[in-house]
Amino acid sequence: MKAHSLSKTLILLALLLAPFLFQASAQEVAASPNEVSFRLSLEGQSFSKAVNIFLLMTALSLAPAAIMMMTSFTRVVIVLSFLKQALGTQQAPSARIVSALALFLTIFIMQPAWSEVYENAIVPYTNKEIDEQTAMDKGIAPIKDFMLRQTRDSSLLLFMDLAGMEPVDSPEDLSLRIILPAFMVSELRTAFQMGFLIYLPFLLVDIVVATSLMSMGMMMLPPMMISLPFKLLLFILVDGWGLTVRSLVASFL
Repeated sequence: MKAHSLSKTLILLALLLAPFLFQASAQEVAASPNEVSFRLSLEGQSFSKAVNIFLLMTALSLAPAAIMMMTSFTRVVIVLSFLKQALGTQQAPSARIVSALALFLTIFIMQPAWSEVYENAIVPYTNKEIDEQTAMDKGIAPIKDFMLRQTRDSSLLLFMDLAGMEPVDSPEDLSLRIILPAFMVSELRTAFQMGFLIYLPFLLVDIVVATSLMSMGMMMLPPMMISLPFKLLLFILVDGWGLTVRSLVASFL
């Protein structure tokens, strides 16, 4: 791939990651005699190096927020955090391991949507078969479809009401201004529901251990010290990591 095509691809990725922030129109900037004039135009053939660098740095700075807002990362990392707290293992696994596992699970879950973005938007745009606006529309469509499949109607209606919008024929007619916050609220609700279900069996173990210790008069012995090995044993016997990962991935299908 040529350097010019790679530069355009990076710019397109920036636009796809934050389409609601990049709505530039063709315009000319008149510079003073001591400055270098340039033309910023989504319709033109190329960008200046300064604009390329600016858009690339903007895309890199927005990438973490885009991953959290528009992918499965939020649900996965919250459920894994609930699992860690339910086990009561303190720093095992560490927060970095939990985040890394959530990131790679997100890549696994989002791979079909990202492949569709690459095939329908990135490749045709790099080959100059479509323009920038068409590439943006085709690129954001798979991500938008993914978010709509995971978003509750009640969340969409909430933000439509807050925005004062009139009813639409179908959710696909909604803009990202409504879909993005509704998707995040739905993800938080789903993640907390899954976390509650994960907590229940470990809570039962804690209750049984605490009740047994009190009945034997061993009130000075911390129940957590006794219940932790039993919870780990239960988690290992039922293949807890496999069940958790399978449930997380299946919840997006």
